[in-house]
Amino acid sequence: MKILGINASPRGSKSQTRKLVQAVLDGASSKGAVVELVDLCRLKMGYCNACGICYETGKCVKKDDLQTLYKKILSADGLVMGSPNYFRSVTAQMKTMIDRMADAVHCQLLTGKYTVNIATSGGAGQYNQVIDYLDEIMLNFGSFITGSAGVSARQGIKALANTGTKAFRLGETLVDNIREKKNYVKQSKIFMDNRKYFQDLVKLNKCEWPHEYEYWDKLNWK
Repeated sequence: MKILGINASPRGSKSQTRKLVQAVLDGASSKGAVVELVDLCRLKMGYCNACGICYETGKCVKKDDLQTLYKKILSADGLVMGSPNYFRSVTAQMKTMIDRMADAVHCQLLTGKYTVNIATSGGAGQYNQVIDYLDEIMLNFGSFITGSAGVSARQGIKALANTGTKAFRLGETLVDNIREKKNYVKQSKIFMDNRKYFQDLVKLNKCEWPHEYEYWDKLNWK
């Protein structure tokens, strides 16, 4: 079992986001999972230019570090997504990665995976904006949400420690979810609606998006 943690904070080892992502990975590792932490801000990634080639061929025209990371995301059983709140959303690096995964959302390529989302903020409660965003995004990709953890720096050292403990336990639960293939009923309903939406979208663009049409056709549109 592989769990991939993605830290989108540019603060390196000083990052509270990074520490919490690592805590989730430590919890997963304690249950036997193989874990890996990626510092997203160290990678070279170009912005999506909306060329649509990934819809047509399944491959991005940009040759950068995201190519390798994308393969790791698709091969992972579980994901840990972490970002601080930068002006009411994720960091630019996280948003760039998400934008470059448009083919993955059209084809629901994260179906069957499970995700834990992590967020931090300076202001009280503002981390919830990032958690809500990441929860919605990962559901749109087809991944179950095992849970989330967030904390504000203003809450102090004790709150940071408590959130670290929660993050560790979420890592344990993440592994349990994957092994049990846990079904979250309300989330499954969202998946069904999303699959229908994207299938209809791909059918509408059949001629322009042959790769995605062939992908769904092989699955018999299920």
